[in-house]
This record gives sequence, C-alpha cells and structure tokens, in this order.
Amino acid sequence: MFNVVLYEPEIPQNTGNIMRTCAAFDIKLHLIEPLGFELDEKHLKRAGMDYRDFLDLAIYQNFETFKEKNKGRYVCFSRYGLKNFGECDLKEKNDEDIYLLFGKESTGIPRDILRDYLDDTYRFPMIKEARSLNLSNCVAIAAFELVKQNGFPHLSFNEVIKGKDWILK
Repeated sequence: MFNVVLYEPEIPQNTGNIMRTCAAFDIKLHLIEPLGFELDEKHLKRAGMDYRDFLDLAIYQNFETFKEKNKGRYVCFSRYGLKNFGECDLKEKNDEDIYLLFGKESTGIPRDILRDYLDDTYRFPMIKEARSLNLSNCVAIAAFELVKQNGFPHLSFNEVIKGKDWILK
C-alpha cells in the first residue's frame, strides 16, 4: 500500500491540495497532529474539492502512535536530506507498505525523526538560493514518482469523464 504522511501540517490549502493528489493516485493520507487548522475549514474543502469522498484518510495524535499502527518503509523528504531524490528507489519490495513522510511547512520533519531514517531521507535538488519547495508540490512530485516506479497500479490511462476520444471529436 502507498501512503503519504504529513507531520503536523500547518496550511489548509496545502493539505487540501495533497488530499486531492492522494485521492487521484489512490494513496492513503496520514495526518499527524497537531494540525494548524480544522479539517472542516473552507480553504481545505475548496482545495480538496469533491475528492474527499474517495480519500483514504487517517489521523493520529502523535508520531509514536502513527509508528505503532503503521509498519513498513518510511521515506523522508527534507531540505536536510543527504541523498538526492534522483537516487530514490520507491519500488515496492516484499509487499512492504511505503510511507512518504513530509514535515510541517515552517520547520519540516524534526531532526530526531530524520536521524532514525537517515538512509532513506532525500532532498529535492534545487538552486542553492532556494530554501525549499512548497509542501504540496513536493508531495505531488514524490507521489507521482512512487506510482510511476510501481507501474501506476489501479490508475486509469484514459479520460473517463468526457471519453477516451474526446480530443479527436
């Protein structure tokens, strides 16, 4: 199973966008409290649109509770990562669940958590003057790479609302 984990997200619009991405890619979303917003906040609803109806969402009081309930491979994304994202192998191995872990917008993933997963912590390459990328963009990049490396399981390759041949009509 594919998973995205947000550690103490602060901005509802980012989380709404991430909800939409996870729903579209059939990825379970895990939120670790405290959250910087209420889940019924209008900005969250607007960004997530009607995708919440088929989003698999779980919420946890803290990281320890999350870890107790979710076993598998944790892949962290941080501006402090010592490995280049281009080296990141996200292929499922031995039916092991994969968890893509992202930190809060203001401070990222705490150092003590990163140290526990140092061998699986990656940085997105960017110009040296850039501090970081937007959280929802980072999740979209990593989530796409996850489903791509695993052959886009359960995902449609055709337009289903207007029809496969809409562009030809």
